[in-house]
Amino acid sequence: MTKNHLLGGIAAITLIGLPGAVLAQDAPDVSALEARIAYLEREIDLLRADVTAARTQQASQGQDIIRLDQQVAAAPAPAPAPAAPVDGFRIGNNTVRYGGFVKADYSISQYSGGDPANGDAQREFYLPGTIPVGGADEAEATDFNARQTRFWLTTDGVIGGRKVGTRVEFDFQVLPGTGDQRTTSPANPALRRAFVTIDNWLFGQEWTNFQILSVLPETADYVGPTEGTTFNRQVQVRYTRGPFSIALENPETTVTPFGAATRIVADDNTLPDLTMRYTFTRPWGEAAVSGIVRQLAYETTGVGAIDSSTVGWGISAAARVKVGERDDLKFMLTAGEGIGRYVGLNFANDAVLDASGDLEAIPLVAGFAAYRHYWRPNWRSSLIYSFQNVDNDPALLALSTNAAAQSLRANLIWSPVPSFDVGSELSFGERELESGATGDVTRLTFFAKYGF
Repeated sequence: MTKNHLLGGIAAITLIGLPGAVLAQDAPDVSALEARIAYLEREIDLLRADVTAARTQQASQGQDIIRLDQQVAAAPAPAPAPAAPVDGFRIGNNTVRYGGFVKADYSISQYSGGDPANGDAQREFYLPGTIPVGGADEAEATDFNARQTRFWLTTDGVIGGRKVGTRVEFDFQVLPGTGDQRTTSPANPALRRAFVTIDNWLFGQEWTNFQILSVLPETADYVGPTEGTTFNRQVQVRYTRGPFSIALENPETTVTPFGAATRIVADDNTLPDLTMRYTFTRPWGEAAVSGIVRQLAYETTGVGAIDSSTVGWGISAAARVKVGERDDLKFMLTAGEGIGRYVGLNFANDAVLDASGDLEAIPLVAGFAAYRHYWRPNWRSSLIYSFQNVDNDPALLALSTNAAAQSLRANLIWSPVPSFDVGSELSFGERELESGATGDVTRLTFFAKYGF
């Protein structure tokens, strides 16, 4: 029912009701009836005016809605939100990722020259430079630890048109904690890597540019073929362009005093170590060659003061060669003078002092070869041999100085599910002193590792 019908109904009802009212009054009162009709007509006119105004307002609002719809339709669509990364999460312009692994080791070791003290790093992983020599043979030593557990955090983004990334990485392998194995096996976090990259530049702590990481074999041990491997992480400034990289790295010189077998860690370098590397990638695998030139320096004050420096250098070549569908052969060969700090976890020092207080760089050659075979897609083994020979001058140092080391190891690793490895490794390592005396360690290791 429309409002016009409603108004007409009201008027009709009102007029129908009038005769009763008129009959109830005296006939001569016609003027009062006319006044009543005039009043009702004015009220109806007012109602009609209100209805007309309401309709006009509705029409105006409808036009406003139509115009608003047209504006929304004509407005450009908002820019789509950045796609969420496949892994990690976004903070501002950066994609943040984290990961690492949890690893537990169980080892049984037999030392020919006496057991290292409880908590010694030699009991946690293979250190050729500290294999006991000359001590009494003891029973097997059993060690459990989870210190190789690792955690890392990275960011990647484009800031001001520049590609910027960061990485911070920790493990618990190097520094023991303050507790003991009676309650909680001790472990403190140790900084492994911490750097920022801006386009082709890297600033911070990273693997030395002299090291070729891609050829490191798969082992249960922390390093594996330690004596034959270049291995160092330190603060540096690096520039990379394609397969070539060059870096200025933290300088540090380790010195053997004249006639002794001890170690002095000097802090007297004025020039950073210069390293370079070039990598080749081919269908058969990959290869790389790296080089280093460094200043060796040592200075003291007082009576018999020493102020000497010399030059150290080294070359390292490595390759990974594909064999069949999944197997591979990896090897590395490193040689030079004054590079002991970079090879075999400082098995040999960089330089030795002669009787006049002058530094002489110590030559060495080191290397390893590793063959990995897949028995099945989730079963594999590696056979690894490693060595280091140091060309010491017996006239300048003690006969208890490290002269050579070698090791042989074989393992079997099973991956029942992705990112989870269970394995065992049998290894034999030997250390030889300048006197000819030797000491060895035979170790059986079991491990479980899950990466996330």
